[in-house]
Amino acid sequence: MQKIKIGLMGFGTVGSGVWKIFEENRDKIVENCGCQLEISKILVQNTSKIRDQAVDAKIFTNNPMDIIEDPNIDIVVEVMGGIDPAKEYILKAIENKKHIVTANKALLAVHGDQIEKKAREANVGLYYEASVAGGIPIIHAINESLSANKINSIIGILNGTTNYILTKMAIEKIDFESALKEAQNKGYAEADPTSDIEAYDAAYKLIILARLAFGVDVQVDDVYREGISNITPMDIEYARELGFTIKLLAIAKAVKGELQLKVHPTFIPQGHPLAAVSYAFNAVFLKGNAVGELMFYGKGAGDLATGSSVVADIISIVKKREHNSTWEKRNISSNAIRIKDMDENNAEYYIRLLVKDYPGVLGKIASIFGKHNVSLSSVIQKGKEEPSVSLVFITHLATENDVQEALEEIKQVPAMVDIAVLIRVERLD
Repeated sequence: MQKIKIGLMGFGTVGSGVWKIFEENRDKIVENCGCQLEISKILVQNTSKIRDQAVDAKIFTNNPMDIIEDPNIDIVVEVMGGIDPAKEYILKAIENKKHIVTANKALLAVHGDQIEKKAREANVGLYYEASVAGGIPIIHAINESLSANKINSIIGILNGTTNYILTKMAIEKIDFESALKEAQNKGYAEADPTSDIEAYDAAYKLIILARLAFGVDVQVDDVYREGISNITPMDIEYARELGFTIKLLAIAKAVKGELQLKVHPTFIPQGHPLAAVSYAFNAVFLKGNAVGELMFYGKGAGDLATGSSVVADIISIVKKREHNSTWEKRNISSNAIRIKDMDENNAEYYIRLLVKDYPGVLGKIASIFGKHNVSLSSVIQKGKEEPSVSLVFITHLATENDVQEALEEIKQVPAMVDIAVLIRVERLD
């Protein structure tokens, strides 16, 4: 039976998960691909470190060239993370005619076009199912299962850390900092959680999905991004009273030949399927013009969930290399879709203001909203005879530009204390 050798770059959470799956599911993998797969070298920083997995120490190396330049290695799996030196290693591996599997969403979001171009020129496979939503096979679904559809929208909970934090805040009524600390203690959040809580991670994943689903070249600056650090238990409670749940959503919508790309905290109706996605789970809600609405749900991270996607990509490469002389590449439309600026965003808004409880303040603020074409659907005042009270507004549909201009003028109202929070509302109809 043919043996195909694999070089594994990285042996952290995902890399060790890949190794476990090879060990535990070896017979199933052989059955699926018709050959033996062997991880022959593993790139690590410290070759003498004691590890839990029973791996022959002789296959560990701290020299990337031992993988990149080994003529016997057919597939390079990059699960190191980060942009540098992962980019350099992948490009050199491609030059050496290695097929690539990667879970590196940041690298693909920032340099995906360059890497795809090099892979195309070298006629090697580039697979990255594990870069988005862990074990959920969303990339395969878009590339293969939904290839007969025109995708209208993708709306996803793509970051398990932020979903865990918002779930804990909602259920236990604790503040953001307490929920973040618990997420860190449980290993759901890094010591430096910036990439997750400020929505960089979800934005990277949205870029990858948007490129595939809409055939458009998306850059990092094309995606509006806003994190969850300003969300309070008060806002979660108001959302509940109004019939909503707060989620960090990654949203890509094609409307009248234009594409809207944004990641931000969002009010969604409590009855929508995404509202029930809790803790560290991910979900992608997708609309196709033929298939209608679909939702993909599962573990968005972890050793075995993400490793499952990595191993599936390896098997796909093995199967395709036996039959294809040319590797399929995503098609970027020659008629580039215009990506809308966030100022053109049209949505409903939840706005909470802190004001001094003076007579006429509500009327003054309402008139400023009206002056800027922002119509109010509901107004709630919370608190009474306190130094400051909360005024909570839900608007009708309005443009981002009009709402922001109104808020700039409202800041000048003498009774204003603070614009506490603005959260966009998605009905997801």
